[in-house]
Parts: sequence; C-alpha cells; structure tokens
Amino acid sequence: MNTILHKANTRGHANHGWLDTNHSFSFAHYYDPNRVNFGVLRVLNDDFVEGGMGFGTHPHDNMEIISIPLQGDLEHRDSMGNVTLIRQNDVQIMSAGKGIQHSEYNKNKDKKVNFLQIWVFPKEKNITPHYDQKNFDPQKRENKLQLIVSPEKGSEGVLINQDARFYLGNLKKGFQTGYAISQKGNGVYAFVIEGDVTVNGQKLNKRDGFGIWDTDKISITADSNSELLLMDVPMNP
Repeated sequence: MNTILHKANTRGHANHGWLDTNHSFSFAHYYDPNRVNFGVLRVLNDDFVEGGMGFGTHPHDNMEIISIPLQGDLEHRDSMGNVTLIRQNDVQIMSAGKGIQHSEYNKNKDKKVNFLQIWVFPKEKNITPHYDQKNFDPQKRENKLQLIVSPEKGSEGVLINQDARFYLGNLKKGFQTGYAISQKGNGVYAFVIEGDVTVNGQKLNKRDGFGIWDTDKISITADSNSELLLMDVPMNP
C-alpha cells in the first residue's frame, strides 16, 4: 500500500480579488513537481467566487471537468447550448472531448459561491463533447457513500469518460465503514469537505486530501460530524 498526504494548509493559494482559490494539485501559477496529479485526477480546486463575478468564456478539450457546489448558485453556459444553474447538492460534468467553450458565474450579487472544480484525464480522447448534471438527495448519503460520478450509463451518478467513481458521504461522529476500490489499478483520493475523518489510520481534518493506492480496500471512521468526498480513479494516466 502507498499513500500521500496533502494537508489543507499546504495547498497552493491564489487570490485574484474576484476569485479566492486553493489548489490541491499544481494549477496555473502554482507548481509543485510532487503534486501534479493523483493518477488521472489532475485538478482539485476549492474556489470561492465573489458575487456577480466568474470565469468568462474559455476553451477546454480532452478533459473531464466536474463541478460540485458547496454553497451558492453557479450559472453555466457552454457552446453545446446548455444554460444551467448549479446549486448545492447538484453535480455537473462536462466531457470536453474534441473541444468546447464555457463560462461560469456566481448567479448572486450579494453572496459568494464556493465550489469544487475537479479535472480528470479522459479514457478516450477527441470524443463528441458531453454534458450531464444531476441533483442528489443529501439524505441518501447520511452514514452512506452516495455515488455521484460513474462511468456506467444509466447509473445514478453523472456520466464520466473514465473508469472513475466519486462518492459523497455525510457521516455522523463515530460512524465506521469500509470501501472496496472499484478495480485493480485504481486508487482512492479522499478529500474532507467538513469535519474530521480517519482513513486507514490517517487522521484528516477539513480540506485535507489523502491518496491511497496499491490496496484493495480502505477503512473510514468519522471523528466528528463530517462530509467526505471519495474519488476512485485509475492510477495510470
């Protein structure tokens, strides 16, 4: 078994005025050769966007881009014709494929929006771009791991072009569970959104990240009421 620990206060940070962001992996002007990616997981940004502000229209290609709002409302527009609002308990994914353009703005002028921006290398390149967005009932992740991203068409998760599965759990203090990694060659990156969690004996706090690979399963204990994101991804990009 191999592990890597990324404490919250070791993340890259940038404050652009309208955007205050922390990078778990190298991004933009933040570069650490030891933190470029975790397998196919390339970007995990913790973004806070000021009221009425946002990312203007810009291109992407050959990347799976997942947005998970934690608070506030994010307005999305793209070259596929989608105009949507992404709120807490929604999960959005864009398979950029052979190329798309999109913009994201804070819908509200009076409060910040906080969302996780996650990029995953695709399994197949130059596919036709694809968009998916779903709302997830938070009661279905109370002391459970709720599937929110899946490679399987027709599953409850949004569809990703990669052998990856993401889960959210709202875990009560003292709750214990295990997780079996989905397939050989995959690892798990655990990100604590809120609270305190122990994963395979490693104590984690709010916004800590912990990667585990070369094992079949992991153990999870909630040391306080917690919200946990698990990303089960191939380790060979």
